[in-house]
Amino acid sequence: MSVIFLAIFFVFTSLHLYGSAKQNKRLRNLTKPFLLSSLFGFYFFTAGNALPSILIALFFCWLGDILLMKSAMKWLIAGGISFMIGHVFFMIGYSRDITFSSEHLLPALLLAALFVFAAISIFLKMKPDLPQPMVLPMIGYLLINAAMNCFAILRMISMPGIPAFITCIGAMLFFVSDSFWFYVRFKKEGRLKTHFWIMLTYSLGELMIIIGLI
Repeated sequence: MSVIFLAIFFVFTSLHLYGSAKQNKRLRNLTKPFLLSSLFGFYFFTAGNALPSILIALFFCWLGDILLMKSAMKWLIAGGISFMIGHVFFMIGYSRDITFSSEHLLPALLLAALFVFAAISIFLKMKPDLPQPMVLPMIGYLLINAAMNCFAILRMISMPGIPAFITCIGAMLFFVSDSFWFYVRFKKEGRLKTHFWIMLTYSLGELMIIIGLI
């Protein structure tokens, strides 16, 4: 079953990326619901002892995908909240493998400072183009995503190895994808205003998170 779900993921991701490159909204909307649902099935049948927190995280990311298919502001905010919940449950899943000790305090503070700086920098660059209702949600969302990345890196520090490194890179790609999304959705002018890069980094990031956890 795991091979079937992984095949479904690759097929629909490829179709979705093609639709994104061609700016075919209908194809994007038809394929998007299958991306995280197939990854959910792949993780469930492959992990052996799948963590409930990770399954819940994938579900809320899938729900966020569905909500963001609509363009009205209320759906954008609802989709963002759904993704934030997903990030929180990813953090819960990562924390199981993190050794919280005094020796990790300095790396944790440095990571937090680095990601807060990145989040604020992106926010300040985007702020002139943001509608007022999105100002606080955007900075809040980026900080939650940054926290998820900090947890992924702390997990890698606690249990060094290729699997934790793969999950860490996946989490970073998730942050990059979200940054692209704000740029494409709200930036009035600029290059690379395409969903292709959003979905390429997003789908690859989610896949790497799950492969590393498996």
